[in-house]
Amino acid sequence: MTDDLPPPPAPVRSPLVRGALALLRAVITVFVILDEFLRPLYRPLLRRLAELRVMRRLEETVAALPPPLVLVALAIPFAIAEPLKLFGLLLFARGQFWAGLVVTAFAHLMSFVFVERIYHAGREKLLSYRWFAWIMGQIVRVRDNVLGWVRATAAYDLAMRTRDAVRHWWRTVRA
Repeated sequence: MTDDLPPPPAPVRSPLVRGALALLRAVITVFVILDEFLRPLYRPLLRRLAELRVMRRLEETVAALPPPLVLVALAIPFAIAEPLKLFGLLLFARGQFWAGLVVTAFAHLMSFVFVERIYHAGREKLLSYRWFAWIMGQIVRVRDNVLGWVRATAAYDLAMRTRDAVRHWWRTVRA
């Protein structure tokens, strides 16, 4: 019966809220586009790091831990990397570009290398906690909605066409 009801009307937003949402959309779009352009550079590096013996040992060790310790193993680097990202932004805001860049890059690298690998190794055990599975489900839902939102923009379409044209040009130059 509820399928027959029309969707609720969109909320009426003030010009200030609409402007803030437009700014947020622009910032998120820029970051997603940058990620699309930089992914070919950092993904091979992350794959190589994941193949290192020390990283494989870390994953094996985490996989052998009981669920509470997997959670602790994930929380420790996460608790270090996330505040470092904020600190990097603070350095940027204070005009310390290079220091902010180094701190932010280090924090993201730590996040990519350790948090991602620990999560990957202990994923099943972590998802055995209903609250953790619910949080991850919400994160995935929000991520998918935001990516869909960004990918529907003309700026994203232009950036992807530009990226594809540059890739085609690069392949012809190398051939």
